[in-house]
Amino acid sequence: MTRNAWTRWPSPEALGRRGLSPHRRLLAWTVRLLVLGVLLGSTFTSTHAHGWQMLVGVGVVLLAALLGWSFYRTTFRHRLWPSLALVALAEGVGVLAQTSGFQVLALVAWCGCAVVALERLPLAFGLPVAGVALGLYGAVNNHSPVTTLVTGAALGLGGYTLRLDADARGTAQRLLAQERAARAAEAESAALAERARIAREIHDVLAHSLSAQLVHLEAARLLIERGADREQILDRVVAARGMARDGLDETRQALSALRGELTPLEDFLTQLVATTGGAEATITGERRPLAAEASQAVRRVAQEALTNVRKHAPGAQVTVRLDYGAHQVTLDVRDSGGPPGELAAAGAGYGLLGMRERAELLGGSLEAGPGEEGFVVTLRVPA
Repeated sequence: MTRNAWTRWPSPEALGRRGLSPHRRLLAWTVRLLVLGVLLGSTFTSTHAHGWQMLVGVGVVLLAALLGWSFYRTTFRHRLWPSLALVALAEGVGVLAQTSGFQVLALVAWCGCAVVALERLPLAFGLPVAGVALGLYGAVNNHSPVTTLVTGAALGLGGYTLRLDADARGTAQRLLAQERAARAAEAESAALAERARIAREIHDVLAHSLSAQLVHLEAARLLIERGADREQILDRVVAARGMARDGLDETRQALSALRGELTPLEDFLTQLVATTGGAEATITGERRPLAAEASQAVRRVAQEALTNVRKHAPGAQVTVRLDYGAHQVTLDVRDSGGPPGELAAAGAGYGLLGMRERAELLGGSLEAGPGEEGFVVTLRVPA
């Protein structure tokens, strides 16, 4: 046994009542009341106890019960010296009972001290205390030495068994508390992840919608500054209004996505391309449902890529290709290039950066850069 095992207290969980089943608590109280009844009964039925001696016997029984309760409290708080003092007083009560002629009370007091010392004290102190109590028990009982030795060994083994049982119960209580804490942390982490997902969806929808509106509103401002005719300006304002309407639709789609009510990805891309002049969509591979996060990543990257084409290469031909692979889905958006538009400098340039972060969170990747003719955006996500 290590030094720590000799000096270590049983844990508070082991020394407390928490974790005991109702049946076990009932059994414990039944045993206590039975022992108390036996002691009081032996006091009243003692042949030599009369008058004040009987009162002394009852007082000794009640004092022993009070010392036992106090010992329980001090050991639960791991207070060594008060605990040793109380158990020493309890052994002294046994000596007082023996000298007063109440042998049954004395024997029960010493046996109880031996058992609880081994159960609730550090072994370095519990063993000597139990040894003294069992020594007093062996000195006064009338049985043969072999019987006394076997009885003492049984009491010591019983006390140590109760200690092991209490340690096991305490360990179970700590593991249960750790499991509950881990579940609470997991639930909190899941809630934070869900909040982050909702925040990403809202940000992506607003960023795309407002960026598209900004394109047309900035164009309208430039036309006004240059004195363009009313029809050109009105076209831009109407387009901005259409983008605002589309933004509301995308917001509804994002809310549907958060509820798990996504429209098919192929239909979404077809509708998206239909609203963009000079664009076409191609879908290859075996179509299958995707996880909500992967599906949303494809949708947002397609929207952002087409918005960038309108800003940086207006009028360019755009090809959108969605390929269902064995283990991943690939979205490829290519444009034919062209002169930069008037709004090429509009926006902060964080759209594709946000899409790349979204893809990496899913274990995928996003590549964006010049192609053979224009600009190429390629998204790969596991699926």
